[in-house]
Amino acid sequence: MTFVQVIDCRTQRADELNKLMDTWVAATKGKRTATHSIVAKDRSDASHVVEIVEFPSYEEAMKNSHLPETDRIYRELVALCEGEPSFTDLDVVRDEQLNKALAREFCETLVNRGDMDAAYKMCTADYVEHDPSMSSYDLSASQVKAENQEILTAFQPTLRLESLCAEGDQVCCRFSYSGRHVGAFQGIEATGREISGTGQVTFRCEGGKIAESWWNTDDLGLMRQLGVVEG
Repeated sequence: MTFVQVIDCRTQRADELNKLMDTWVAATKGKRTATHSIVAKDRSDASHVVEIVEFPSYEEAMKNSHLPETDRIYRELVALCEGEPSFTDLDVVRDEQLNKALAREFCETLVNRGDMDAAYKMCTADYVEHDPSMSSYDLSASQVKAENQEILTAFQPTLRLESLCAEGDQVCCRFSYSGRHVGAFQGIEATGREISGTGQVTFRCEGGKIAESWWNTDDLGLMRQLGVVEG
């Protein structure tokens, strides 16, 4: 179970505290068990600083706390604070990464359900799609629909999300797909051939919707499978 520790303190030396965290990261490289660390300052009280550290489990957090480097950095932390910092230990019972969920739902709706309208309702009004295989590298939702419909009709593909990674407002998805060439595609009449491939898409999210996307797929591999290119 994911474990989070919240360290709450008061200090007039927030910049020094932040630098101290850099020192801890460098000193524990290859040893620390923490997976995510955030240092935040209270907007209404600049002396109120909170550090949030995430670990894979409570047991891993304890391993981290027993490192000599952690003990040394903690003593330096206390010296920067007005009094002893307080600790809150939390077992995570629910962790929803909303941008990742949005990206997953968009891919499932667009490709596997083939519901173009529902998919693009998840996008902002000024959504832009970048894809070197399309007629233009910068297309709006209304412009890209016809080209995506051609792909869905021609191959009736099934998409599988292999992995999703999120950072800030962006989500990167690695996927694989399979289908059959049952309709005309870019002037190539249906061959009935099975097709499969891999690709990657990065989404930029804004206000709970997708504002931009960048797609890359193995187009050369697809042409080879259709018999258009030898290889």
